Amino acid sequence: MPRLLLATSNQGKVNEYRHLFQGLPLEVVTPADIGIEMAVEEDCASYEENARLKAVAYARASGPVALADDSGVEVDFLGGKPGIRSARAAGENASDEDRISHLLERLKDVPWEKRTACFRCVIAIATPEGEVELCRGECRGFIAFEPRGESGFGYDPVFYLPELDRTMAELPLEIKNQVSHRGRAARQAYRILERLTRRVRL
Repeated sequence: MPRLLLATSNQGKVNEYRHLFQGLPLEVVTPADIGIEMAVEEDCASYEENARLKAVAYARASGPVALADDSGVEVDFLGGKPGIRSARAAGENASDEDRISHLLERLKDVPWEKRTACFRCVIAIATPEGEVELCRGECRGFIAFEPRGESGFGYDPVFYLPELDRTMAELPLEIKNQVSHRGRAARQAYRILERLTRRVRL
């Protein structure tokens, strides 16, 4: 079976993508699965550039088509921050709990109606020959006053979806993948990967 390399070591992302792509005739693998040890510095100025950089680097290093994403939470009250720096907003080695605490501290005393936010995701799919296609997804909600839920990762426990009356971390994976920024981008990626499996050997 042809392979798709997920350019990530984040097990939460791996679980989501394996669920999202389970209907495709390919094996979803990680760098660890196939013995690749490399790090790509995500120091670009946009989600698109970071995702492209990672996908191209891993596709060239591995042989199969590679998929990488970059994502972040953009809080309107903070002028769109932390945005592209979401993973590093509380420091380079911060945990998810550290990042959430840092964000909630910045929003201390901010009323509910001003806590609107957007989760944004850009997926890049790269072939070893250097072809790259981008997919985008976003999801709007609010930043909750405190974490809720045990599922998900990152900022999921404080990203509240009013239409579901749940945070991302309170949703089962099937529902989260229907409404999340990553799920929406991945549905576009699914169609691209379907085409690639017909056109090239992954």
